[in-house]
Amino acid sequence: MTLPTSDSITFLLNDEPHSVGGLPPTLSLLRYLREHLNLTGTKEGCAEGDCGACTVVVGEKHGDTLALKTHNACIAYLPTLHGKAVYTVEYLTRNGSAHPAQQAMVDCHGSQCGFCTPGFVMSLWQHYEAHIDNSGTSRAQLANDLSGNLCRCTGYRPILDAGEKMFTLPRVPFDYSGARTKLNALAQVATRFEDAEGRYFAPDSLAALLQLRRRLPDSTLLAGGTDIGLWTNKLFRSLGTIIYTRNVPELHALTVDENHVSIGAAVSLTDAYNTVCADYPQLTELRDRFASLPIRNAGTLGGNVANGSPIGDSAPWLIALGAEVVLSNVDGERTIPLASLYTGYMQQSRQDDEILRAIIIPRPRKDQQFHCWKISKRYDSDISAVCGAFSLIVESGQISEARVAFGGMAATTARATDCEADLLGQAWTRNTVDSAMQALDRDYTPMSDMRASKSYRKTIARNLLYRFYLLTAKDSGYDEEQSLRAFTLPEIAV
Repeated sequence: MTLPTSDSITFLLNDEPHSVGGLPPTLSLLRYLREHLNLTGTKEGCAEGDCGACTVVVGEKHGDTLALKTHNACIAYLPTLHGKAVYTVEYLTRNGSAHPAQQAMVDCHGSQCGFCTPGFVMSLWQHYEAHIDNSGTSRAQLANDLSGNLCRCTGYRPILDAGEKMFTLPRVPFDYSGARTKLNALAQVATRFEDAEGRYFAPDSLAALLQLRRRLPDSTLLAGGTDIGLWTNKLFRSLGTIIYTRNVPELHALTVDENHVSIGAAVSLTDAYNTVCADYPQLTELRDRFASLPIRNAGTLGGNVANGSPIGDSAPWLIALGAEVVLSNVDGERTIPLASLYTGYMQQSRQDDEILRAIIIPRPRKDQQFHCWKISKRYDSDISAVCGAFSLIVESGQISEARVAFGGMAATTARATDCEADLLGQAWTRNTVDSAMQALDRDYTPMSDMRASKSYRKTIARNLLYRFYLLTAKDSGYDEEQSLRAFTLPEIAV
């Protein structure tokens, strides 16, 4: 199989066509902007997608629409921007005057040392465009959209004030139609780049992807790069041959039928979680705490599952809901329970030439009780110490199905089989949950590390199961809203 080859990458940069060639496939967008173009408004803080100092806005066509989303330039490989639009903080002052997002930061004293300010401004601009008439937004939504931008100086209040004030300033429109026209005029997206440091393939069909994977089983599959980007930035690893999956239309399929939601492996975490939260609103908090908005925009649910990290936030609730994964190669497809995909630490039952094509999630059923919680040291932008997910079907007063899964408790995300056995066939009562809580000690032998001790993890696992009982059992007498109000501090005027 021969794929079209190009020696250059073409994209819109600050609304103007831009081509570049002869650079390594793993060169980050951040390094290219700063070191090759002297566009130094975009800063490097962490080089791992955590701090947001490098935030840019990426525009991508979806049919006749153009979606603008924040991304971390530090972990975005330059070839992945081929055929897209990139906007940096320099774009906002192209007409010589400050954009409302910038002016509001000045007016509200939202900047002190200034290092993080360009990243905040880009996140504010994306929020500004997403809520063009200031509808559907709130201070809480603004805080969620800024969760990927860290500041050591201001305490965030003046930045949030600026996010509210920018809507009161004279409107500065973005020319969506003009940007789409310019993107349409770009050269056809090439599917192969070569450099002395490696090869980069971007197949544009599932068949081409599967053929490449069969021929190059040791290649690195790249989707959002939210984890792989750290391999080069922090571990200085060579990726060899890269196969980029985000140009495969079949992997973007997202369908909902009467019984299932099917999410293609290239669907972003943002779109995947928004779809699933419509069925399971209990996942809303986890969605908002999953890394940050730029990470969710770049990353994919398929990538998070295929990565197989024992502390990944998606696998516990997917396993608790009974999700399945569709694995594909040139010989065909097979569908297996997600719970059987992981066979050991960073080991899977997936064959070398197989790719994860889709994740299939059952829709809510009658009498189903479900909840999921993430426990971490920091509320936003942190990795779980423990993530627990619980699903019960209670029929005629008895538990007919029990699925309990934890991340952070073992070498893989795994079901709590002894706990589930204690629950099955029992009434959902205090005695039942007490016994099931003790069974968790037989299910897991967690380790102590920088995120939590072994004993803490065991205690948290038991307490999360007990919290699930309090929220769902009819005889618990627990009112969570009343309980939370008892521990809520009064607002302090600022």
